[in-house]
Amino acid sequence: MVKVAKTIRLHQDGILRWFTSGINNGILEGVNSLVQAAKAKARGYRSHKNLITMIYLIAGKLDLKVLPT
Repeated sequence: MVKVAKTIRLHQDGILRWFTSGINNGILEGVNSLVQAAKAKARGYRSHKNLITMIYLIAGKLDLKVLPT
């Protein structure tokens, strides 16, 4: 119980800030997951530019079916 109290006191500012901002780490973890998926799909490309393009394509959730052909 003492360890829990010390942990809460150590993170008190962040805990209280959540009540005013509503922002948590879940959004960051979701973006990180998308970047990791893009890294897995971009293996074998020669430049970082291609990796960044893949991240935009995955994270942007573009609907490419509606483009004119």
